[in-house]
Amino acid sequence: MSDDASDGEQAVSDFASRMSYSDYLDLDRLLDAQHPLSTAHDELLFIVQHQTSELWMNLALHELRSARALIAADDVQPAFKMLTRVARIFEQLNGAWDVLRTMTPSDYTEFRDQLGQSSGFQSFQYREIEFVLGNRNPATLRAHEHRPDVLARLHAELTVPSLYDESLRYLDRSGIQVPDEVLARDVSTSHVRNESVVEAWRQVYSEPERWWSLYELAEKLVDMEDYFRRWRFNHVTTVERVIGFKRGTGGTEGVSYLRKMLEVELFPELWQVRTVL
Repeated sequence: MSDDASDGEQAVSDFASRMSYSDYLDLDRLLDAQHPLSTAHDELLFIVQHQTSELWMNLALHELRSARALIAADDVQPAFKMLTRVARIFEQLNGAWDVLRTMTPSDYTEFRDQLGQSSGFQSFQYREIEFVLGNRNPATLRAHEHRPDVLARLHAELTVPSLYDESLRYLDRSGIQVPDEVLARDVSTSHVRNESVVEAWRQVYSEPERWWSLYELAEKLVDMEDYFRRWRFNHVTTVERVIGFKRGTGGTEGVSYLRKMLEVELFPELWQVRTVL
């Protein structure tokens, strides 16, 4: 956030021995991180789009890990603010697709071959976000085997409960029973919808005044997944608009693969409970 002085003479202008705006943000390094491999005009757009997305994902991970730790400690009120922030981060990521969609198929073909086999599918931060949220498929780790440091980071995430796991444990500690097989499940795998958990959330939604913290937690999770789904949908739409049904640069089925991802539910019981109320 900038603060423009009303009187220009009062603004600090000597930064020989002071930290400047550029120094604090390390702008020289940040703005020197774009290295197009072609002369195509739109390649810079493509690079900036993905770099800024990675910055937003870095912040999302910071917020998600902190929110998870707070829920595990039964300190849910600060976690609500963090989950709201993550939803707004996904909203920012959604808006970025609007900018990228100004690139036409003809524009993209000018530099697509320069990408080689690099692909957004290989984003380890995106993978980690999915793992933190609970979509845990160990097979996706293969794309990161060339980076032992990243692989270790992702393996470590698979050893701890997901955000939804911790939310269900908090639900149980708060007085609404969650089945032992859910609480003691193998957290390295994705959570599978459980009808007893649907019933547990139904109790919360049936008496929100009694279970207000749980009710608010549930709605924060749904709000966040809502924006996350929009992000996925906009990704599919953008890819189809730019490359049609070609295979992705990383070897995936492109649009067909991305459409399958639209079917993934992170918090399935929170969506199912709407039907049973």
